[in-house]
Amino acid sequence: MARHRSRYLIRHHLSRRPVIRARLVALALAGVSLAACSASSGSGGAAASTYPSGSYGAPVTVTLLAHDSFAVSKSLLTAFERRTGITVKVVTGGDAGEVVNKAVLTAGNPEGDVLFGVDNTLLTRALQGGVFERYVSPEDADLRPELKDQTGGGYVTPIDYGDVCVDADTGWFAKHHLSVPQTLADLTRPAYRGLLVAENPATSSPGLAFLLATVARYGDPGWLTYWKALKANGLTVVNSWDDAYNGEFSAAGKGTHPLVVSYGTDPAAAIVFAPSPKPSTPDIAVMDDSCFRQVEYAGVLAGTKHVAAARAVVDWLLSPAVQADVPGSMFVLPARAGVAIPEVFQKWTARPANPLSVPPAEITANRSSWIETWTEAIGQ
Repeated sequence: MARHRSRYLIRHHLSRRPVIRARLVALALAGVSLAACSASSGSGGAAASTYPSGSYGAPVTVTLLAHDSFAVSKSLLTAFERRTGITVKVVTGGDAGEVVNKAVLTAGNPEGDVLFGVDNTLLTRALQGGVFERYVSPEDADLRPELKDQTGGGYVTPIDYGDVCVDADTGWFAKHHLSVPQTLADLTRPAYRGLLVAENPATSSPGLAFLLATVARYGDPGWLTYWKALKANGLTVVNSWDDAYNGEFSAAGKGTHPLVVSYGTDPAAAIVFAPSPKPSTPDIAVMDDSCFRQVEYAGVLAGTKHVAAARAVVDWLLSPAVQADVPGSMFVLPARAGVAIPEVFQKWTARPANPLSVPPAEITANRSSWIETWTEAIGQ
């Protein structure tokens, strides 16, 4: 897979976001100790009772393994350390697939104490590999209702979620007097010939998510028939999100494709990162019918020598303060219910009523064969 996390939103816009690039580089520096806190309590339990001060020994360092896109405001990290005496050392290691693969290889003798970033496309692989020890966070009581049964049997805690979707350059469609497509089926119509660019599922996380979206919609082997129709209708395939969005998507620059496989938060990002004066509406629309839901988890690594402190870090990731930080830091949505979301995300992030999904066990059983079949039939 490409060096992008499976459900990552910020990193896909780094070429336009020097401030975020600097933040992520700082977070990724090996050996840098970071810390933070839940500044307030939620209905699922006060911060003080979840990770009481002075109960972990002194000093204690928890190593948090994460994909390259992990980001939390430093003030939160600092406050957590001051309250608990726990130092959090963040170690990043590529995209979610790379991080999970390494965790499977080191299961039982982990290189860290907590893993963040495994998602629903990779979860069963991690569970079958014995990566996590069972832990049900007291903060789980405050998960969004639709996420409460997505804990891998009590081995992981949902931290955030988002959607991979087809995005449209609304300015291009207006200029060409063509309606924006609304459904996956529309993308095979002659009117949209040659307009879509998608990522290779063998090399790209969003590419894999889009492949899974078609499996969810058309079944197996119907998804392959659909992809063959896309190919016949002039589909362009590239290897990475960066190639697709920054290289081929017309709304991002000089690209010639007004349709791209990207993220449901892109309209909000278009507003957030636009120069002042900010536009009142984004130049990107999301095709809700195409959206595949990704959920991202954290868990305590089996074999950690700091079980209590590792559990406290997982609790903290689901705490109200960190959850409120999630949209602005990682351009995903908080897994905790009742968390205030910035207005720009409320207004412009795609919220499909019925996002596409595939059960994790089905993904694990078929992922390799689906990618191989896609490569043989569609790969370019």
